[in-house]
Amino acid sequence: MQLWQVKIPLHQTWHFTLFCAGIVSGLALSVLDNVTYISGWQWALIGLLLGIFACWKRWRWLVIIAFIGGALLGVSRGVVDRESQQVYVREIGHVVTITGRVTEDTDLTKTGETSMRLGDVRIHDRGMPSQIWVTTQSKTAIERSDVVTLQGRLQEGFGSFAATLYRGELLRVQRPQPGDIALHIRDDFGEKVREGIPEPAASLGMGYLSGQRRNLPTDLDTALKIAGLTHIVVASGYNLTILVRAVKRLFEKRSRYMTVFLSAILILGFMAVTGLSPSMTRAGLVASLSLAAWYAGRAFHPATLLLFAAALTGLLQPSYVWGNLGWQLSFAAFGGVMILAPLLQRYFFGDAKPGWVRQVLGETIAAQVATAPLLLYSFGYISNIAVLSNLLVLPLVPLAMLLTFTTGIVGYIVPAAVHIIGLPGSWLLEYMVYVTMNTAHISWAQTMLNLPLWGVFATYGLIIVAVIWMRHATGFRLRESNIVE
Repeated sequence: MQLWQVKIPLHQTWHFTLFCAGIVSGLALSVLDNVTYISGWQWALIGLLLGIFACWKRWRWLVIIAFIGGALLGVSRGVVDRESQQVYVREIGHVVTITGRVTEDTDLTKTGETSMRLGDVRIHDRGMPSQIWVTTQSKTAIERSDVVTLQGRLQEGFGSFAATLYRGELLRVQRPQPGDIALHIRDDFGEKVREGIPEPAASLGMGYLSGQRRNLPTDLDTALKIAGLTHIVVASGYNLTILVRAVKRLFEKRSRYMTVFLSAILILGFMAVTGLSPSMTRAGLVASLSLAAWYAGRAFHPATLLLFAAALTGLLQPSYVWGNLGWQLSFAAFGGVMILAPLLQRYFFGDAKPGWVRQVLGETIAAQVATAPLLLYSFGYISNIAVLSNLLVLPLVPLAMLLTFTTGIVGYIVPAAVHIIGLPGSWLLEYMVYVTMNTAHISWAQTMLNLPLWGVFATYGLIIVAVIWMRHATGFRLRESNIVE
């Protein structure tokens, strides 16, 4: 190739996308011991300047420089984050007194203990970075945003957690005033829903609305995992997408500004209610960027949107990239739905616009394919009935959310009528419980298979090759795939 050919300019989007891909790759590589020398603001500055230079000149060959620049920035940020967590090493194995803020809803372990994610951690009144995982046998009520003090033996962390403390002795719980207002609104609304819809249907409906899983019975929670339906009862992009699309369809013909304004309030409110989990952070960022692009009359390429959101959230919290399975699954599922699903539709069915059955099937299969390597590597099993259960349940989720919300509102306005108004929601949610429980009990519902790490990379390599092939064969423009449409 002649020099003048490699200097042919490309659109800056290519360079920016490769820069973001480099950041994510660098963050993932930062866990390796032999990259610790790439640390400090100097390397980060060099990487940033390389990325800016590549986007400015726009030459074709500079996409490589953009990727390298992003990788330098990602590695340096990740190494700095890892080094900051070394302060925990001297405390591992010792009995410590820990104070921290509960960052997400608490959960119950299989042994009945309360598990918490703590941020703003202090050990013996010394500020500590990152988050830690804590469990306690105490039955004291603990809510998100509470400040708790526990004592116990500190152990090594896992995933994105810098350390763990199992069966800590709960010494004190402090509830800031007025506390987590969004949490109180959610819980109070849930009580109104339960006045008109019986359990476990009410908890399933609140799971759709707010991503709250703790109130689900253990058997139903397990059945949702086996049936491949957990994604609809956790704080995820699916729930948020339903709400944003509903606002868009109601107001887009009246005012684009009003649509974006109301959607932004909805996104912020939903994130406040559910909490800033890694998957919810991704969902809120992606929805906001998609809305901004729609308002400006532009469109993000799904790959650009995916990598930019991953790079931004990864720079803010590097351990998400290499240690948080929820974050990884969230992006994998998003990539499957926004990139793989439309290509599968176009490759097998041509230009015909898919109906709701084909769309649900296509998106479910694509999300399953995109997340399967991670699930097999992490848990050693995958759901075989996810396509069937999603086809029977997923199309009805928006209606279930509407009926659950209506029941809660009526519970405030006309309490005497809540039992009557709640009947349609009860019937629909009970049907979903029935489908979930019965599909999960099918003998072949799961496949057990342990996939090694090299198998994960090999499988994703094959998926990428398939995506490139279908893109070439169909000529489909992925920019037409928009999450808020």
